[in-house]
Amino acid sequence: MRDISIFSGTSHPALAEKICQKLGIPVSRCKLSKFSNQETNVEISESVRDTDVYIIQSGCGHVNDNFMELLIMIAACRTASARKVTAVIPCFPYARQPETPYKRSGGISARVSPGDAERLSSMTGGHAPLSEIVGTVHKDEIVVDHDLSYSSPQLFQTRSSSVQSLDYSLNPAAFDWGSSSTNGGYKHWTVRSGTLIANLLVAAGADHIITMDLHDPQFQGFFDIPVDNLVSQPLVVKYIKEHIPDYRSAVIVSPDAGGAKRATIVADKLGMDFALIHKERRHAASSATDMMLVGDVKDKVCILIDDIADTSYTMTKAAALLVEKGATKIYAVITHGIMSGNAISRIQESPIDEVIVSNTVPQATHMEQSSKIREFDVAAIFAEAIRRIHNGESVSFLFEQVPY
Repeated sequence: MRDISIFSGTSHPALAEKICQKLGIPVSRCKLSKFSNQETNVEISESVRDTDVYIIQSGCGHVNDNFMELLIMIAACRTASARKVTAVIPCFPYARQPETPYKRSGGISARVSPGDAERLSSMTGGHAPLSEIVGTVHKDEIVVDHDLSYSSPQLFQTRSSSVQSLDYSLNPAAFDWGSSSTNGGYKHWTVRSGTLIANLLVAAGADHIITMDLHDPQFQGFFDIPVDNLVSQPLVVKYIKEHIPDYRSAVIVSPDAGGAKRATIVADKLGMDFALIHKERRHAASSATDMMLVGDVKDKVCILIDDIADTSYTMTKAAALLVEKGATKIYAVITHGIMSGNAISRIQESPIDEVIVSNTVPQATHMEQSSKIREFDVAAIFAEAIRRIHNGESVSFLFEQVPY
C-alpha cells in the first residue's frame, strides 16, 4: 500500500498496532501530549503531503479529551496538505444519547433513570402527557378538554402551524401554559448532540468516517461526508460457532426491543431460535419497569446480543429474568464493552456465565477485574476496510464475511 499514513490517538494504541500489523505497515509517528493546563498538543512527525491519512481513535476512556485530540489531529493533517483524512472511530462517542427523554406519547422514556423520571415529572406539576390532555386539534389551535384538573380550560395558540409543532414532546416551546400553572408547564429538553459532533468532525477537516455498530444507524444522516458503519455480526457468528458448544439448540435473546433487528440477523444466520425481552414503565413517574419475555428459554442456553454494555444494568436484569424463566446457561455477546461505573461488579454478581466483548474499547483492565469477560478481535475488519477504501474497492463484502 502506497501513499498512506495511519496515526493512532491515545485512546486505543493497541488496536491501531494490530490494524497496522494486518496491513503490513508501521504506525505513523506523531507526538501527543498535554500542556500543564491540560490543553492537548499534537505534533505530526512525518510528512503527510498528498497521502491518504487514517486516524484511529476510539470514543472511550476520557471521551471528551480523546475526541478533542482527534479533532486536532484531523486539523493538523489537513493543514499539512494531506490528500484525504479519514477518522477511524471504532466506538463512536455521543451516538447513544436520546434527543429527548420523552416518548412521542408524552411519557418519560425508559432510558431516563428513576431519579430523573421523578424530577421530570415534578417539572410538569404531575400533569398527564399531552396525548391525554389534547381534545381536538385544528390547524392553528389546540382545544383542551374541560374535565382536566387545571385552574380553567384554556385555548392554546401554537407558534407554528406545522404538524410537528403540535407534538409537545418534540417542541415544548410551542406551548404557552400561562402563569396559572405552578411550574410554568416546563418540560426538560435535551440538546441534540449528534448534529454537533458531526459538524465538529467535518469542520476539523475529516473527509470520511469509519465506525462500527452505531447505536442508531440513522446517526449517519447527520454527516455530509461518507460514513462506513461496519458491522460485528460476522465476527459474532464466527465466535458462537467456534466457542459455544451445541449452539444450534441455544436461543438468541435481545435484551430490549431496540436491539431486536440486530439479534435476529445473528439468529437467522445461525438457524437458531429467537427470543425478546420487552420492558415498559407503567407510569411516567414510576421507577419500576415491567420486563416481559417473548419466547421460550426453559432448559435452554441463552445468548444475549447487544451493541453496548455501559452500566450493564439492562444486560444483568435481562439475565436474571432468563434464569427465572428456566435458562440453564447465559452468554452475553457485546460489541462495545464500555463497562463504566460499577458495571464489572454488577456482572460478577449476575447469573451471566460469560461476557464476550470486542476490542473496539480496551479490555485488558476489565479482563483483569473479572474472569467472566472474554474478547474477540475486530482489527481484521478495520484493516480490510482501510485497504478496500484506499484501493477504491467496495466494503459491502465485510457485512457478510470475516477477513483473515
